[in-house]
Amino acid sequence: MIRIGVVGDIGSGKSYIAKNFGYPVFNADLEVAKIYKKNKKIFVKLNKILPQHIRSFPIDKKQITKAILDKKDNLEKIIKIIHKEIRKKMNIFLNNNKNKKIVILDIPLLLENNLNKKSDVLIFIDSKTSEIKRNLKKRKNFNKRLFIRFKKIQYSSTYKRKKSNFIIKNDFTRKTVKNDINNILKKILK
Repeated sequence: MIRIGVVGDIGSGKSYIAKNFGYPVFNADLEVAKIYKKNKKIFVKLNKILPQHIRSFPIDKKQITKAILDKKDNLEKIIKIIHKEIRKKMNIFLNNNKNKKIVILDIPLLLENNLNKKSDVLIFIDSKTSEIKRNLKKRKNFNKRLFIRFKKIQYSSTYKRKKSNFIIKNDFTRKTVKNDINNILKKILK
């Protein structure tokens, strides 16, 4: 099985591109949303460390946002708990898809949390800052302060680009993205 990790800035279009590969995708953001809605054990753990913020189950994203914005180290506390669960979910996904030729890992902190392997094919999604900003502003509940907090815990784009095997220039048009994906797949599947 070939593992492809999609990396890039917040809002660069990683999830959009991951979906366009046509292979099973592990989307960490969707998994986190499910954890907040359905995982009572995680609620108990978060409630224990952040009782003034995480009060009710299912966890409302507004509670998480407020916790992160109230105190810098709250984000690290949340990540420590959530990423253990994400790692478990990723391993289940990989096991369920072990017979697939390729799987896509769409995990925002893939490199930062050492969820990647040396053999993974990393693809950096390169997008213009102006395009990213425009797309982020379109997102429901976009919060600039929250965005800055997350940006601070991520590796730089320069670092991610250096670590990557391929680069996709995301101009946010389907045709260009599909072309780049097809070219990469040809090289990977040789």
